[in-house]
Amino acid sequence: MSENSLDTKIEFLKGIGPQRAEVLNKELGIFTFGDLLMYFPFRYVDKTQFYSIKDAKQAEFNVQIKGILGRLTTTGAGRKKRLTATFRDQSGLIELVWFKGITWVNKKLQPGAEYVIYGKPTRFNGKLNIVHPEIEPVTLANAEESASLEPVYPTGGKLEAKGLDSKGFMKSIRILLNKLKTVTIPENLPEYFLERLNIPSRKRALYDIHFPKNSTDLKRAINRLKFEELFFLQFRLLQIRNNRKHTLKGQTFAEIGPLFNQFFNEKLPFELTGAQKRVLKEIRKDVAQGKHMNRLLQGDVGSGKTIVALMTMLIALDNDFQAVLMAPTEILAQQHYQSLTEMVSGLGIQIGFLSGSVKGKKRKATLALLEEGELHIMIGTHALIEDWVKFKNLGIAIIDEQHRFGVAQRAKLWKKGSNGVPPHVLVMTATPIPRTLAMTLYGDLDVSVIDELPPGRKPVQTLHKTENNRMRVFGFMREQIKLGHQVYVVYPLIEESEYEQLEDLNNLMAGHEAISKEFPMPDYQISIVHGRMKPADKDFEMQRFVKGETQIMVATTVIEVGVNVPNASIMVIENTERFGLSQLHQLRGRVGRGADQSYCILMSSFKLTKEGRTRIETMCQTNNGFEIADADMKLRGPGNIDGTQQSGLLQFKIAELAKDGKILQTAREIASRILDDDPNLEKPIHKNLKTYMQIQGNRFRGWSMIS
Repeated sequence: MSENSLDTKIEFLKGIGPQRAEVLNKELGIFTFGDLLMYFPFRYVDKTQFYSIKDAKQAEFNVQIKGILGRLTTTGAGRKKRLTATFRDQSGLIELVWFKGITWVNKKLQPGAEYVIYGKPTRFNGKLNIVHPEIEPVTLANAEESASLEPVYPTGGKLEAKGLDSKGFMKSIRILLNKLKTVTIPENLPEYFLERLNIPSRKRALYDIHFPKNSTDLKRAINRLKFEELFFLQFRLLQIRNNRKHTLKGQTFAEIGPLFNQFFNEKLPFELTGAQKRVLKEIRKDVAQGKHMNRLLQGDVGSGKTIVALMTMLIALDNDFQAVLMAPTEILAQQHYQSLTEMVSGLGIQIGFLSGSVKGKKRKATLALLEEGELHIMIGTHALIEDWVKFKNLGIAIIDEQHRFGVAQRAKLWKKGSNGVPPHVLVMTATPIPRTLAMTLYGDLDVSVIDELPPGRKPVQTLHKTENNRMRVFGFMREQIKLGHQVYVVYPLIEESEYEQLEDLNNLMAGHEAISKEFPMPDYQISIVHGRMKPADKDFEMQRFVKGETQIMVATTVIEVGVNVPNASIMVIENTERFGLSQLHQLRGRVGRGADQSYCILMSSFKLTKEGRTRIETMCQTNNGFEIADADMKLRGPGNIDGTQQSGLLQFKIAELAKDGKILQTAREIASRILDDDPNLEKPIHKNLKTYMQIQGNRFRGWSMIS
């Protein structure tokens, strides 16, 4: 076979054929020999340990026994037909039982011969037996190619119907590996990696991942393949970032001018934290170089990202450019519009607002002022990306809660720069992202982190209460309302089915009714907000709460992002066990935005799963969003955090971001050093790497210019 054998269509592998190939194509995306080779086991059965029948009597798990097969006996008929055989070793006897495949067993097995059996011992009518044991002649079990750790492959109904259960995969992959023994599987890493990192060759790793002789070989193979997968991803992401930095032009913001200085000296509502100053320096360095900025700004809820965004926009204005800020919801966009208008009053800055609700003459006038350059800052929702929104000289685009926008939506802002030069891009998120996930999802961006809260902010106290404490919670709510504060009461809304939507809505309405009885009018005013309300009604109720006209907001998670009510000091979360950690942290971030002490009360049932209890304990122990995000990724996996599964980046074959942070960090550092030293991979020692990147280049594409 040639080196191109891995590209051979899978149907040409012995035992596969067109029908099995079709189901492999459809179910698993396996089209070639190489694809099958990269279909890895998800666990292994230890076949290195043998039990005696005497010891197996106490086992509560699968055991492996070597012994002599006795006489085969068939009893019953039809569905009650079964085959039994005795199996003995020096320590005793055990009965083997088959209800299916009886003809095959009778034909293949030879009484009196020595076999190795594998299965779980059970007792029936006082007899020890193993039902449907795996069974192999000792000669095969001890053959050189037999693995001591047997692979178990993921499979499913359609695959199993075609004979592709785990055993079927094991057989096919063994046939494939035997065919590849004389084939050179090209090494894709530089040779010096193998020695420096103490990892096996690619060919050795691919053999050992399927049929390891021992746990040491398996561990080395796994580490090699994890490193390889993460290394090539990071290498490509860093290539994209470096190419953008060196080839893509950006507007030059050469000076810090009067608007920035006047705001800093006269208008700044509080002294900047060290983290805010550091981030502003990073942004300032980017935009002053004439190269395009594409930066992610991470900051926990209430950390002061908006001030950083405003001061970045002022730098653009001082250099005669316009700025745009896009938010995912109208209420959040309105909030930005009001707060920024207030902060820059007296500086002569004109701020416009645009959303789907701005229509007719007002919209037409706003668009005209924007195109003429009379509006310096434009704030709005998705409406800003429409083709009819034109800027005179857009210099920077800021996207808030960026994960709420699709890639295509964000990229439309990219095209609104002047003279064919894209605006600088700053994407912001208040959803803390674990470091390993950030390096993967946003590896082609520069990342800034605000990891301090503004001075004077008191950490939110988080308490866990169960149903028997409800009256005390109501009493505490009354005390806070007497002090002039406001309260959120949040119910889950999981939209997996119409039935669950209705059930959740019923829970919300029942909760609203119970709270209304405890807090009756006219002494108390209560708002209610949920996803089934008309947008106008929802905004009306939210605005009542924002203005302080209602003391209690009963809502679903629609208030998770964007509502800033400094006077709200209590967040009560009902059915806490139904929320993820990151979502709980986002909800908690709605309080604690003023100078007063705030509280988050987590209500749950008495009975909690282990995972549910861990989530609640984590919330009570820390307010650090990054610690919470790490814990959330370990509990739920990276694919479930903020819908990142859809990115395609997280569909790893073997790497696990929740566990492989050190490997990822090493891979990124090495990739960065290579690109600094040999950006075009021209050195002979990088020939393997260059060849592989050229062949696989389309698989390591840039997922977006604005991630």
